[in-house]
Amino acid sequence: MEVNVYNSPLGDIWYATEGDALAGLWFEGQKHFPPWLERNAASDAISGPMIGPMTGASGKVARWLQRFFEGSNPSLDFSLSPQGTPFQKKVWAKLLEIPYGETVTYGELARLLDGEAKSGLAVRAVAGAVGRNPISIIIPCHRVLGAGGRLTGYAAGLQRKAALLGIEGCSI
Repeated sequence: MEVNVYNSPLGDIWYATEGDALAGLWFEGQKHFPPWLERNAASDAISGPMIGPMTGASGKVARWLQRFFEGSNPSLDFSLSPQGTPFQKKVWAKLLEIPYGETVTYGELARLLDGEAKSGLAVRAVAGAVGRNPISIIIPCHRVLGAGGRLTGYAAGLQRKAALLGIEGCSI
């Protein structure tokens, strides 16, 4: 696993790649920030062997982030490999279908998933899976709002969620 840090306008973003795939991407200090990464983020030895070169998938992720923060809608030229339960992966796959610059509510997302599962999914279960998204920004959990379009529930903080939506031109 190769780990790099991207210095974004909203704070440091740590991301991990395995081969050609992105396995995780987190704002430093956000909820669910991996404990193994927390130790390295707090250390002065950030330039140690964990930090990889900006080639392959790592370079592609950095370029994607650069284009995103410049206000464009970059396409993915690397694969995603988030680790989670089958249910979480299903929710994260549905997040990828939310168009750039658009939002849905947790309830709408649950109804979309329920239409496929026919199981009466609870909004809380969907919200829990959204909150555990290990690839922030790229799997766009920031595009999910509370009932009535309220700004709620983002592991990296509501200010960052609002800023990410602003970059995409969403008015909330």
